[in-house]
Amino acid sequence: MALKVKAVERLVKFNKEDAGTYRYVMSPELYIALSQAKVIREAALRSGVSQGVMKACWDAAGEVIKAWATEGHSVALPGLGTMRFGLRAKSVEKVEDVKAGLISSRRIIFTPTQDLKDELADTSIQITCYDRNGDIVKRVTSADAGTIEDPEGNENGSENGGTEQNGGGDNNGGGDNNGGGDNGGGFDTGS
Repeated sequence: MALKVKAVERLVKFNKEDAGTYRYVMSPELYIALSQAKVIREAALRSGVSQGVMKACWDAAGEVIKAWATEGHSVALPGLGTMRFGLRAKSVEKVEDVKAGLISSRRIIFTPTQDLKDELADTSIQITCYDRNGDIVKRVTSADAGTIEDPEGNENGSENGGTEQNGGGDNNGGGDNNGGGDNGGGFDTGS
């Protein structure tokens, strides 16, 4: 299985040197959310326990994780990583000004295990490139040697006989999109 990424040609406005130019901006293609019932069914099948037992364990584990995480603990999620409480707040110069109202958001921070990071790094990537009109202009995979897949069947990959630009970056999705910020390399599931 491969992770799907889209590269959409967009007018860049956030950077002074690139303002007013078109760039291919990559983002993951989001899949549908799996229902809890489907996850429980699959876990029961893989573990050999009944769905009722798996649901009871799932619900109990969820309650324990929620209780401990909201008490400020870092909670281990077997095979996945850890989750913990995080926040964003304004800083103040004087201790007299410290108050709960300075907190702008409370969130859950997930930090994956090294095994999960390695698994993600080893998963192939499929990139579909869309021009500014929404037309597919190129498809690339992380195992691709850089050749252009031409949906029109031209040998050199472009309609006019020239070469086609790939919009920058490399064939593996380019860049590091792990959520960044102050969350230790994980992702932020909060607001």
